[in-house]
Amino acid sequence: MPKVKREARSRRTIIVGGVAGGASCAARLRRLDEEAEIIMVERGPYISFANCGLPYHIGGVIDDRDSLLVQTPESFRQRFSVEVRVLTEVVAIDAEAQTVTLRDLENDSETDLSYDSLVLSPGASPFLPPIEGVALPGVHVLRTIPDMDRIIEACEDSTPGHVTVVGGGFIGLEVAENMVHRGIDVTVVEMGPQLMPNLDFEMAASITDACVRHGVEVWTNTQLTAIKQAGDDLQIQTRDGKERSTDLVMMAVGVRPTTELARGAGLVLSPRGYITVDATLRTSDPNIFAIGDAIEVVHRVSATSGPMPLAGPANRQGRLVADIIAGRERTYCGPLGTSIIQVFDITAACTGISEAAARRMDIDHQVVWINAPSHASYYPGAETITLKAIFDPAGGKILGAQGFGKDGVDKRIDVLATAIAAGMTVAQLEELDLAYAPPFSSAKDPVNHLGSVASGVLESDHPACSWRVTEEEEDLLFVDVRTASEFAAGTIDGAVNIPLEELRARLDELPRDTQLVAFCQKGLRGYLAARILLQRGFEVRNLLGGYRLWQLVTDCQK
Repeated sequence: MPKVKREARSRRTIIVGGVAGGASCAARLRRLDEEAEIIMVERGPYISFANCGLPYHIGGVIDDRDSLLVQTPESFRQRFSVEVRVLTEVVAIDAEAQTVTLRDLENDSETDLSYDSLVLSPGASPFLPPIEGVALPGVHVLRTIPDMDRIIEACEDSTPGHVTVVGGGFIGLEVAENMVHRGIDVTVVEMGPQLMPNLDFEMAASITDACVRHGVEVWTNTQLTAIKQAGDDLQIQTRDGKERSTDLVMMAVGVRPTTELARGAGLVLSPRGYITVDATLRTSDPNIFAIGDAIEVVHRVSATSGPMPLAGPANRQGRLVADIIAGRERTYCGPLGTSIIQVFDITAACTGISEAAARRMDIDHQVVWINAPSHASYYPGAETITLKAIFDPAGGKILGAQGFGKDGVDKRIDVLATAIAAGMTVAQLEELDLAYAPPFSSAKDPVNHLGSVASGVLESDHPACSWRVTEEEEDLLFVDVRTASEFAAGTIDGAVNIPLEELRARLDELPRDTQLVAFCQKGLRGYLAARILLQRGFEVRNLLGGYRLWQLVTDCQK
């Protein structure tokens, strides 16, 4: 009796989740394999939408709602020949049989579907703390387009006069700014000691300053304990006894990985509940990959495992998994955590590890700060950029960098991220050949300047101290080398004023048995003063970042 000949089918890849990671994986896999059968499943009504743009549509900065839809299910099917099933949830995985159970959320029917490769890109869900009132109608989260639509509807229906944003990270601050754009008063409540916890304290102070200057009330070190209905209004209550009447509450206190499906399939999860993957982004089942916000990855600098809920890494992970499914050898080198935010007129960014992380992980490190113009100071519109480098004191290898300012921060952090990825040292930053013309930079770009200062510190040519010196040390004499008018406008308590141009003639006014700290507004004149004093036999250090950075931090601590 002849054998029944089964019809051969192409290898089937099922992708769970259709936003950054999932959509990137599907599109890349199709480009590599025209014959592959690709099915993308999304439980929401939208795929490939710009979730990072949602706050800006709320504030009217992005006017066209449809522009947030990078691809629709129809356009994705037509362009990539990918079967897209929206409003469909994967409710179970049988890893042994290599099947998934799909539930159609419109008619509640279920079907089983086999796979050769399964890619989990389920993302994460907003975390709602277990406090009274968190489920009240006036309390919102922002993760999806329907979330955004509900917030806009609430703003248009009741015209709120005040919004409380709980959480001072990316989403919270972007929502806060865009509520101000709508003419609404805003209070930001943050449980930690600072806004933007991925930044070091003094760099995050720039964000706090921008919020306050634009009328946002900022409560740090404040834990929300209850939200209560008070007539038509809401009332928030905090652990330290503060109360405030508000019209809407935006919860933005973080996310939790969506890993119930992975847990049910018996996949290994980390102690924090994230999906564990190897360097090829495979889970504990070799036929199942995982990407995006639901996984833990190994940081490229610290070599520690943790989540990295950013769109850029998710996109790259999706492409890498597609390459592997298509038969190419690839490994994931890990993220640097490069990120950026604009809050009103200030941009702040970081890459690599922070100083706080280096301290927490007991990584030997050194730190410098510089202030430099975004482009040639004589060309109109130059703005001050503050950059920070965290580096290995043994050889100067760059471990991390941060920056803030009104212009040009993005390109400097991108250069520094590239330098970290290449394993460069601070001395090599000094030698980078970067583009220069007056509208774009200075002949010595801020990145070159940062490398120069760090190299000077490493080589002991630049004795320096940080803004913490007034908190951590005593019996110091601060020498303000700015002009008399600058000194009169504000200085460090107890400082003496000897302008730089007068310093050589007034050396006899300074004690030789006391540790001196020279400082100016931004750092350069303080450095020149330190070099003069050092060569005249004084014990002296320059205050890195100058009075400008010290004052920013001091004001933020009040």
